[in-house]
Amino acid sequence: MDDLFGDGMQARSEIRRLLREHDHQPRKGYGQNFLVDPNIVDRMVRAAGITSDTQVLEIGAGTGAVTIGLAAVAGRVVSYEVDHSLEPVLDEVLTVTENVEVRFGDATRIDFSHALDGGPWTMVSNLPFNVGTGIVLDILQGAPNIDRLVVMVQKEVADRLLAEPGAKTYGIPSVIVALHATAHLAFGVPPQVFEPAPRVDSAVVVIDRKPAPAKVVRAIEIASAAFGQRRKMLRRSLAGTIADESILVAAGIDPTTRPEVLSPEDFVTIANAEGAS
Repeated sequence: MDDLFGDGMQARSEIRRLLREHDHQPRKGYGQNFLVDPNIVDRMVRAAGITSDTQVLEIGAGTGAVTIGLAAVAGRVVSYEVDHSLEPVLDEVLTVTENVEVRFGDATRIDFSHALDGGPWTMVSNLPFNVGTGIVLDILQGAPNIDRLVVMVQKEVADRLLAEPGAKTYGIPSVIVALHATAHLAFGVPPQVFEPAPRVDSAVVVIDRKPAPAKVVRAIEIASAAFGQRRKMLRRSLAGTIADESILVAAGIDPTTRPEVLSPEDFVTIANAEGAS
């Protein structure tokens, strides 16, 4: 992968040319901040560990900057883009690629467990800022055929996905990620590598799926209720979710505890205690 991009490199000047010649203005409603640094694309592709046998899902094709990098090393790339007005841009950029399929549609409405044939799949995406969290969590919970996610998201989103119990950013996203996967921060990304530049820092997170606990769905339901009233003690926040606080006692959880100090596994323990009662 020493020459990952070749003539397909998309630096800022090339992306500005593409947008200008195709009369496209970045759309805030679609969270469009196009990546203009090939070095960042290179680092994302390398972090994903892609080989010629890898099937890759990309969400948010944009101007095709990441798509080109993926196509250079992957066996197959399926790239989703919600903005149909980018079709002529992608037609021009991807004209020399034979292993990329661009699908236009709203990724937040797609069931990837059925939309992608075979598996496993690796997802590599510069996710639109406004839908990144939801897409990651939906895929972890509903698309087991995607076993690795390498995603660029806002730094604050990365913090929530990776947060440990007790942290201010710890909540439902942290619990869902921890119960379905192992995850780590790959590297930070400054605003100036985007066109237009956002007002916040970004980060690339690597998420590798692991077997989820048997009671994971119920555990997340319990955690959602608890974090819905995170300032209250569990005996109050879970009053309408579990039968009574004896379930907490049976799980070895103090009913006066607040949710932010419980580990993801603690919520599984509560779910298991329900079944044993």
